[in-house]
Amino acid sequence: MKHHPGIALQELQLATQDRGVNPPIADSSTFRFRNPQEMFETFEGKTEGLFLYSRHANPTLSYLEQALARMEGTEDALVTASGMGAITAVLLQLCQQGDEVVSSRTVYGGTYAFMKNFMPGLGIKTRFVDITNLQEVEASITPQTKVLYAETLSNPLLEVAHIDALNVIAKKYNLKLVIDNTFSPLSFCPAQMGADVVIHSLTKYINGSSDTLGGVICAKQEFILSLRDVNQGAAMLLGATLDSLRAASILKNLRTLPVRIQQHSKNALFLAKKFESLGLKTVYPGLASHKSHSYFKAKHYSDFGFGGMLTVDVGSFEKANVFLEMMQAYNLGDLAVSLGFYRTLFSAPGKSTSSEIPEEEQTAMGLSNGLVRFSIGLDHSITQSWDGIKKCLEASGIVASDLLNAN
Repeated sequence: MKHHPGIALQELQLATQDRGVNPPIADSSTFRFRNPQEMFETFEGKTEGLFLYSRHANPTLSYLEQALARMEGTEDALVTASGMGAITAVLLQLCQQGDEVVSSRTVYGGTYAFMKNFMPGLGIKTRFVDITNLQEVEASITPQTKVLYAETLSNPLLEVAHIDALNVIAKKYNLKLVIDNTFSPLSFCPAQMGADVVIHSLTKYINGSSDTLGGVICAKQEFILSLRDVNQGAAMLLGATLDSLRAASILKNLRTLPVRIQQHSKNALFLAKKFESLGLKTVYPGLASHKSHSYFKAKHYSDFGFGGMLTVDVGSFEKANVFLEMMQAYNLGDLAVSLGFYRTLFSAPGKSTSSEIPEEEQTAMGLSNGLVRFSIGLDHSITQSWDGIKKCLEASGIVASDLLNAN
């Protein structure tokens, strides 16, 4: 049977000794051994089901890792204290001095800063490309390239990576294809399309409550074990360990992810159509005007829609500022970074989540000062939300009143 992330979560049943419907929380940093020999063998990786120290592994984290591996359809997973904890561990595990990365030019600002500003100090170079231009991607690969990196749906321009085509390129040159799937959980399962490593910021949709940080790396067991290695594992040695109490909380929220994603997507599609009908430049993969709409529609798990992220260009940074302030004043959501919350979140990414990218590079990639990024919430009445948004569009001088009255 073909992998389906929603069914995988539906059928998830974690075996626990106490038979509780929620797994017990292992609130311990270290674990007892029956004898010294058992401890020695665990240090050497020769035992299964035993835990040594929570920076290495923890029963509660293991439950969450099992669930996320099931969702993505990978052999194993490893959770971290943040999304950046996952990204940095993966890149430093795969790359050494003298190696190169070919990455999408539109990625999360923290990812860009790590690749552009931090990794060169370790002797690792990154070539940033238009990930939708496969000829440019392939032309950027050199004998030193080790990793091909992209986001399924890019932050903040919502470009769609053609993962299966990138997989062909990666396999041709013996590269590891690493995909950040934070913006599109359930809609895509990159490992099923050839990705070697799938990353999520659990902070966003998967947790969905904007109350904790977390990250996950989903991959083959061999790679996950290499990350845990006590001598050479980047996740183990960098120490970005997720707290067990937070892991338990994320696991509970993960169970509602399918219904939340469906509602996020439903609301986002409604608003994207409304914005576009006003003549505003609107980017959303569910719109026929999106350059990768046909690809997204053909490849995604259709019952989860096109996701909850959309952007609207309102013309200038000044208008964007007024618009953002008014929407918050009208209680239409929160002026805040991040995404996946039950309330709508909005920001001007050029001055916030993508501010690490120099202005000239923002311009080159098409990130304008007037761009507003929306993470659409779980609004019960999206039509009521639209009525409020229209008032803000008019009051901020973005759309004329006669056009708004017709919509």
